[in-house]
Amino acid sequence: MPENQYVELPASTNQALGIARYAIDFLSDEPGKSGTPDAKVLERTRQFHTDAVVCGLSALALQTNAPRLLRDEALQYPVTEAARAVGRAVRKGATVFGSSVEVQPEKAIVANSAAVREWDSNGTNFGFNPRLGRTAGEFGHNDFYPVCIAAAQMGGKSGAEALRAMVCLDEIRGRLAEVFSLKTYKIDHVVHGAIASAAVFGAMLGATPEQIESAIGMSVAHYIPFRAIRAGKQLSDSKGSSAAISTEAAILSVKRAMAGFLGPRDIFRNPEAIFRIFEGPGQMFAPVGKQARNPEPGDASPFDLTLARSGDDFAVMGMHFKLGLYEHQSAGALQAMIDLLSRSPALLADAEGGKISRIRIVAYEPAFGIIGDPAKRDPRTRQSADHSMVYIVATLLRKALELKKVGWTELMLAPVDYGSEAIMNPRTRSLMQKIEFAHGGAEYDRRYPDGIPTSVVITDSDGATHDSGLVMYPAGHARNTEAPLKAILDHKFQLLGSLASDEAGAIVERLQRLESLTPADVAGLHGFDIASREPIE
Repeated sequence: MPENQYVELPASTNQALGIARYAIDFLSDEPGKSGTPDAKVLERTRQFHTDAVVCGLSALALQTNAPRLLRDEALQYPVTEAARAVGRAVRKGATVFGSSVEVQPEKAIVANSAAVREWDSNGTNFGFNPRLGRTAGEFGHNDFYPVCIAAAQMGGKSGAEALRAMVCLDEIRGRLAEVFSLKTYKIDHVVHGAIASAAVFGAMLGATPEQIESAIGMSVAHYIPFRAIRAGKQLSDSKGSSAAISTEAAILSVKRAMAGFLGPRDIFRNPEAIFRIFEGPGQMFAPVGKQARNPEPGDASPFDLTLARSGDDFAVMGMHFKLGLYEHQSAGALQAMIDLLSRSPALLADAEGGKISRIRIVAYEPAFGIIGDPAKRDPRTRQSADHSMVYIVATLLRKALELKKVGWTELMLAPVDYGSEAIMNPRTRSLMQKIEFAHGGAEYDRRYPDGIPTSVVITDSDGATHDSGLVMYPAGHARNTEAPLKAILDHKFQLLGSLASDEAGAIVERLQRLESLTPADVAGLHGFDIASREPIE
């Protein structure tokens, strides 16, 4: 492999400073240092960005609470003429979806990131890299692209530069997810994204390595969200806005650091920060192609970090698409249901589901604990319904019974499937009672997060069983090579985009050619009208 394909940040070094230098170099034009991801890496990142934006636009169109509130809040923070005259940035602000008004960047970012995340339908990473032996298994999502667009708007950057920044941001947060499991300590997964956001935003706007290090230190020392925001039977706006709020704090930290504020340094080796509090100086992983070293006692973070600079081995290539609205842990069950119903269409003969007497779903932890929680058998809100395995599967089945069609595009779960009418649909509720959810034990657990190990057995009204077998890589999974991913994504973009605008095709087309956009195009990227639809109550 090329000598400079990776940047190694050993546990014994100042990794916060190392991440800062990596981001600055990656986004520079200096040969041998700048990031040169392969075309397929850029293409996949562009698809994830388009996916994220159409999710956000549809959430705003349907007037969901947090995105609407945070967008309105952002528009109350316009950039003044006096502010425009200060500092090195071409602009001092950024734009929210559906507006050309220049507002404070942290406000644009919190609004856009919250909108992107509202449906819980954009991309997912699983923090799993067996090639390097880094399998901490922290999941996360592609919620942070608004950081790159905002910085590009402020710095007069092109679409190609913004896209490369997205690759860099996903690389930092994705590799951190491979080496440190925040959820193990009940810390929300968005911390990795906040760290990456501080690094990339600062690098795009000319911050020094030391300033970015300060901002990362502030983000970790001052703003740690716990998974309390995701606990409870009926979930709140905090769950969907967690990434947005943490990133807002990270961007403020960058602005303060660039103005001279000094935050904690060397935060990954700081003995009182979250990394060493929970794991201490750990057994360090081997750098690519080298043997592991023993850390010096008391002077190491819990992990080594490897970041890609060129080629196709970037974290984004291991991230997964959601093909509709559902918790990613249910993707294996959805694929199993689609496979079974395709093979046995007679199961759909009775529109009430009378041909199906029982559905047994077997899955792994954490799926069983998160979306199999008995409290989730009776969801009453969208945020809880989309984290209920029985509701998600029953809704897919109800749609198949009604449409007499089976497939990812035909049965794609949409916002309307999580409104109160859908949640309380009598047929769905009846089907939910037929579903049994079980933990598959060690045999299933060891296969996650390499895949999403799930199996489904349907017992029909005659007592015959229909077994899906073990599903590991459902459509949308990075290791699925069978599904027509582009066609399914195009359908999703149209399904969600059409909720936001009658010109959805033109908006998606603009997003899909991000690399060719000029700085002026990027500055006006969000300058379109968003339809105002009736909220889905």
